[in-house]
Amino acid sequence: MSESSVRNMQFFTAFTDEPLPLDGGQLLSNVTISYETYGTLNSSHSNAVLVCHPLSGDSHASSLNTPGDPGWWDTMIGENKPIDTNRYFVICTNVIGGCKGSTGPASINPLTQVPFGLNFPVVTIGDMVNVQYELIRHLGIDVLHCVIGGSMGGMQALEWAIKFPNHVRSVVPIAATARLSPQSLAFDAVGRNAIILDQSWNNGFYYGLTDQPEKGLAIARMIGHITYLSDEAMTLKFGRNLQKKTDYGYDFSTDFQVESYLKYQGEKFVSRFDANSYLYLTKAISYFDLYKKYDGLENAFKSSTARFLIISISSDWLYPSKQSKDIVKSLMKINKDVSFAEIQSPYGHDAFLMPCPDLEQLVTHFLGHHVTS
Repeated sequence: MSESSVRNMQFFTAFTDEPLPLDGGQLLSNVTISYETYGTLNSSHSNAVLVCHPLSGDSHASSLNTPGDPGWWDTMIGENKPIDTNRYFVICTNVIGGCKGSTGPASINPLTQVPFGLNFPVVTIGDMVNVQYELIRHLGIDVLHCVIGGSMGGMQALEWAIKFPNHVRSVVPIAATARLSPQSLAFDAVGRNAIILDQSWNNGFYYGLTDQPEKGLAIARMIGHITYLSDEAMTLKFGRNLQKKTDYGYDFSTDFQVESYLKYQGEKFVSRFDANSYLYLTKAISYFDLYKKYDGLENAFKSSTARFLIISISSDWLYPSKQSKDIVKSLMKINKDVSFAEIQSPYGHDAFLMPCPDLEQLVTHFLGHHVTS
C-alpha cells in the first residue's frame, strides 16, 4: 500500500497483494482512491465523518484547505458549519470508476499500458464502499462517527450501514433511494445512449484522440440536469423568458433562457468530466438495488447498529420522498434507531447542494450526538 499527495488531494492504493473481488465477478488490483481531508482526527479516532459525493462530485467537497477553489459541499463542510471541521475529521473520496484521481476507465491498464476504456470492469456502489473501507482502515479509523451523502452519496451511506455495521455509528442518506424507479432507470439509459451514439465515442477508446465524445456527454448532462431540478424551480428561475430576444426566432436557434442554461451546463460539464466515467457511474446507480441484493430491506438492515437520519426533499421527483419513507418503514419494522425529515424546498433533487437552513439544522443536531474526544 502506498500514499502520495498532490496539492490538497491525497492518494491511497489498496489491493496490491490480493485483488478486489467485484460484485460483477471480475477482479481489480492496485486500486487507487483519491481523497481529501478537513479538520483533525482526535486522540480516540472517534470523530471521523465520511462524506460521499453524488454522481458529478469528487473528493473536493470543501474549499477549507484551498481558499478560492470552491468545493461541491461548501454549504455544509467547514469551520462552524453543520459538518464542523472544528469538531470532526472529514474525509471525502472520489469513487472508483470516477475521473478525479481514483482508478477508473481513464486510468492506465497495467496489462496494456494504455487507458482501460471499456476494458475497465463494471463497478457497483458496493465495490466503491469496499475500497473506501480500506482507506478508512489505512487512516487508522476503526469506527466512523457518521457516513453522509446525497443522491449517489446517500446510496453509499446506506451500503456502509449494511456492509460494515460494526464500523459506522450513524448514517445520513439525503435525497437517496434503495433502488431506482423504472423512470429513473430510463433517464440514465438515455444519457448513456447519448454518449455511446456520439460518433467520437469510438467504443470507449477515445483517449488521446483529437475528437472526443463531447456532444454526447453534454446531452447526457443536460438530460440529467433536468431531473435534478423541479418544474417549480425551473418556472421560478426561467419561466418562458426569452434569451436575448424580444420574440420567437421562428428557427432552430436558442429561443428560451432554459435552453441556454442547459446548453451552458452541458458545455461546462464536458470540460471537467470523463464520458466513460459517466457511463460507469450511472450504471452503478442503476444496479443499486437493496431489495434484490439482500432479499428485502428488512434483511438488508437487520445487522446494522447505526443510527439513521433519512432526509428527503419535497420537490424531488427523481428520488421522491416515498422512496425514503419506504426505507424508514423497513427500519422501523426491525426496531432500528431511525429519524426522518422531509425538507420543504422548491429546488428539486439538487436542493441538498444549495444553502438550506432546515438541512443544515438537521445535520448539525444529528451529528452533535455521541461524539467523544
